[in-house]
Amino acid sequence: MTSTMPCGVRVLGTGSCVPDNILGNEELAKRFDVDLAWIEQRTGIVERRLCSEDEGTFELQTRALKKALKNAGINGSDLSLIICASVTSEMTCPSNACRLSAEVNAAPAGAFDIIAACSGFVYAMNLADSLIRSGTQHTIAVVGCDAMSKLTDPLDRGTSILFGDAAGAVILQKCDDPEIGCFYQTMNANGEPWPALYIPSCEEEVVEGDTATTTYGNLRMRGKEVYKFAVTTFQQIAETLLEETGLTPNDVSQFICHQSNMRIIESAQAKLGLPDEKVYKNISHFGNSSAGAAALCFDQLWQDGKINRGDVIVLLAFGGGLTWASSAWRI
Repeated sequence: MTSTMPCGVRVLGTGSCVPDNILGNEELAKRFDVDLAWIEQRTGIVERRLCSEDEGTFELQTRALKKALKNAGINGSDLSLIICASVTSEMTCPSNACRLSAEVNAAPAGAFDIIAACSGFVYAMNLADSLIRSGTQHTIAVVGCDAMSKLTDPLDRGTSILFGDAAGAVILQKCDDPEIGCFYQTMNANGEPWPALYIPSCEEEVVEGDTATTTYGNLRMRGKEVYKFAVTTFQQIAETLLEETGLTPNDVSQFICHQSNMRIIESAQAKLGLPDEKVYKNISHFGNSSAGAAALCFDQLWQDGKINRGDVIVLLAFGGGLTWASSAWRI
C-alpha cells in the first residue's frame, strides 16, 4: 500500500566482501615486461583482489549482503526489495538479486539487477531512496558488486592492471524524518561514445576499426578516451552538485567516489580544492572494481566510524555506457 506521508531514508547497516587472492604489481610487471614503478605511477594501484576459480559475483554479493543484514540487526525477511548493481552477474535469468533473495530468505521481497557499469552503485542508491520516499518500499538492500577479473583478459595490459573484484552492500529503511536520506541526485548517460568501454560477445558486436586482440566476452577499453571522460565528468558533477545544493566542501563529511584511477581522483580533487581527509581512497589496495568500488568504500567508512548520524556525504561515479551519477545524503 502506498503512503502519501513524507518520510526519510536512513542507513541501517553496511557490509562488504573482497576475495582473499591478491595480485600485486610485481607479477604484472613480469607479465608485461614493464618497470614495477610504472604501474603505480600510472594508476596509483599497488595490488588488487581477484576471485578464485570457484568464486564470482554471486558469492561476493552473498557475503556482503549477509554482513550488511547482521550489521543492520535485521533478517532477510525484513527486506521489501533487493537491488543488485553489476555488469558481471553470472546469469541474466534468474537475476543475481533473485538468487540473493533465496540465500537470505527475503521472499516475497522484490528483486532485480541493474546495469550502469561503474555508476551502478550510485544509480541503485538513488533509486532505492526514491522508491522508499514514494511509499512503495520500506527496507531495501542495495548491493554493488563486480568481479571484473571474470571479464578481463589477463594478457591485456590496459585493463588487467586496473581492475579488481569487490562487493559492498547497504541497507536503507524508511524513517519518519524527511530530512534524512538523499536530498539531491542525478543519473545521466550518453550512449554515443559507448565503444570506449564495451564487452563484445561475438564478432558481429566488435566495433568497426577496433584492433583490440582480447577475446570475445572480455572487456575492451580505449584508455585515453575513458581517462579524459572520467577526469572531466568527475569535476563537472561535483561542481554541479555543490552549486545546486549550496554545499561547500566544509559541509561534507566524505566524498565517496568511484575508484577508477588514483590519478583521476587526485586531479579532480586538486581542481575542486577538496582536502585529503574528505576524499576516501582505497584503490591502491583494491583496484577498480566497477560497481563494487564505491560500495566497498561506503562500508569501510561506515565500519571505521567515519560516517555518522547527522553527517552529509556525497556519492560520485562515472563509467561505461557512458554513465555518470551523483547524490548528496544526510545520514
